[in-house]
Amino acid sequence: MFEAVKSLGTVSRAEFLLPNLGSLIMGLAWGAIPSTSILDLVAMMLLSFSIINLSSAIGAQVNTFSDRELDSKDHRKKQLVEAINSFGACLLKKVLVIEFALTLVLVFVFMAIQQKPILLLLWIIGISLGYAYSAPPLRLKSRSWVAPVTLILVLAVFPVLFAYYSFTSEMNPFFILSLVGLALTVYGVIIPTEIRDYFGDKAMDIETMTVRLGLAKASLLGIVLLTLGAVFTGTAFILEWTCMQHSWLSVFLLAIPAAVLFVLRKIMKLYSLSKQLDPSNSQKSVAEDIVNLSAHNPQWIMLVTQTYSLMSIILLVSKFLF
Repeated sequence: MFEAVKSLGTVSRAEFLLPNLGSLIMGLAWGAIPSTSILDLVAMMLLSFSIINLSSAIGAQVNTFSDRELDSKDHRKKQLVEAINSFGACLLKKVLVIEFALTLVLVFVFMAIQQKPILLLLWIIGISLGYAYSAPPLRLKSRSWVAPVTLILVLAVFPVLFAYYSFTSEMNPFFILSLVGLALTVYGVIIPTEIRDYFGDKAMDIETMTVRLGLAKASLLGIVLLTLGAVFTGTAFILEWTCMQHSWLSVFLLAIPAAVLFVLRKIMKLYSLSKQLDPSNSQKSVAEDIVNLSAHNPQWIMLVTQTYSLMSIILLVSKFLF
């Protein structure tokens, strides 16, 4: 039983739990109204997080199931293949059906409580895009520029919008600015993951945006997106705190450039290595350096997203205490 649960956790990419919590925190921080009672707030948080996390698990399971043949040829993803083989493909399909039904029920209950049909609409669009991203026949992840747009919507835009509308019906222009910043940041830090998979994807004729652009241009795009994302996000918090007459809180935003600069240095190193790679020969050592460096990207993603979450927590606290 324990092994089955462990395998399901691996297939469901349990490491995304904290980023999912970050989506809830961001949506909560921007959408929460100080007049909301603590009990109502906790209940909405639990329902919202359950829906977001179950939806993420469904998307991760579909992705792992759809990529099992490709991942079997990548030693770095050996644990995913072993997990799905241990759990069983047929059993996973049954679990997916149960999870989908349970999440749908939760969404309907939440929508009825909040009287917000937009929650159902956001969930339907988000879960559909998440499925289409990985699964045939569409398999959007292999369709060049469509892939990053879909990924940004599934990982950043829809989860945060769902959490935001869980607590409010109003639209804050500064929230929109922060959401744009988050969207740019998310793909900026995901590009190194595509760089890690570049050689395998290219060999399998999978045309991701990174395969289409090439390693050097993709690295440069990651640098630009991550920088712009940090600027937009920081500006949104500054404007919000200024309107709340708590502009002194902006000092905490120094954490964003500190985290982003750390990651930018790593991506700049990827850019430098990519420029050294000569397509006329294999240069196996340079290619291995690129793969090994970009393999640390999950930690980079965690660093940046949790820094954004910290800023959101400070915003939330400022609404209720100041």
